[in-house]
Amino acid sequence: MMCNRSHSTQLYLDVPSTCLPIIYSPVYNITFMGLEKLHPFDSGKWGKVIHFLKEEKLISDGSIVEAREATEEDLLVVHTKRYLNRLKWSLVVATITEIPPLLFLPNFLVQRRVLRPLRTQTGGTIMAGKLAVDRGWAINVGGGFHHCSSDKGGGFCAYADITLAIKFLFERVEGISRATIIDLDAHQGNGHERDFLDDRRVFIMDVYNRYIYPGDGYAKRAIKRKVELDSGTEDDEYLQKVELHLEGALNEVRSDIIVYNAGTDVLDGDPLGGLAISPQGIVRRDEIVFRAARRRGIPILMVTSGGYQKKTARIIADSIINLRCQGLIGGDEDGEVPEECADGVTLMMSSSDSSPSCVSPGPAPNTI
Repeated sequence: MMCNRSHSTQLYLDVPSTCLPIIYSPVYNITFMGLEKLHPFDSGKWGKVIHFLKEEKLISDGSIVEAREATEEDLLVVHTKRYLNRLKWSLVVATITEIPPLLFLPNFLVQRRVLRPLRTQTGGTIMAGKLAVDRGWAINVGGGFHHCSSDKGGGFCAYADITLAIKFLFERVEGISRATIIDLDAHQGNGHERDFLDDRRVFIMDVYNRYIYPGDGYAKRAIKRKVELDSGTEDDEYLQKVELHLEGALNEVRSDIIVYNAGTDVLDGDPLGGLAISPQGIVRRDEIVFRAARRRGIPILMVTSGGYQKKTARIIADSIINLRCQGLIGGDEDGEVPEECADGVTLMMSSSDSSPSCVSPGPAPNTI
């Protein structure tokens, strides 16, 4: 049941039951005069994930939910007006995204080519929150900007999508009053930690490399289960610690929603993560988290967060396919493995030609 205590938003509209709760928009991908190549982040990885999922027949254009851009009114649920105004300065955006040449560009271009994609991913995370409650699970193929808090961005994170998704649920959806954040990105999630520092409704488990950015000691006080890893940590130790502490976290507090920050920057060879997890280890990790949520009947929202190698898109797609083949997503209430799965790949076809469209109507993308 919805509680109408808040501003009017376009992010909580009903979605046809024929659509999978997988949220994406082509607007997610940042391409602008090659400037995106100056940052190690693969700013087109989200589109590549969708491409791979289409190749494997898990999705089609008509079966996924198209993300909508978060409006200023949506963002003000968490962000201060002062912070949003600061984003109107190209220098500020250049600092947050760590792409220095942006400071020389007019802000209207920065807004259109950089911030609009990030606002659309943020809208996708908020949309995924409601869909997770409605369907039991949802995946935003983007999002996971866990270094941004209400009044400060950083680490390529300009909007606090995790905080926003949770606060939207608390304000608008009856029965959602406690949330657990499981942050398995290689970096400490200092943004949502600062936002929920004194909020007892939110339980945070964070597993990260202790030696890398951001090293935010103040934010660490918000972590209820802190797992600090050494550089070079490999699969066996990593998966053992994730499973042990995940079970402990979910047993300690019964939450109404799990927000899972599934960063792939834990991958061996990642230039920023410093860990040594294999592709198979990441797929197994995601399965562990979804299985724990399914076993307890807790809705789960997954965002994809960091990952700074070209092959991370393939790994994210493989993980989503594995979740389907394990019966952990896709509507198999009994949790059985679908018959279509063979060799770890699902062959589930979408009937998009005859089903209602999952694409949100709206203006065409801006062009210059």
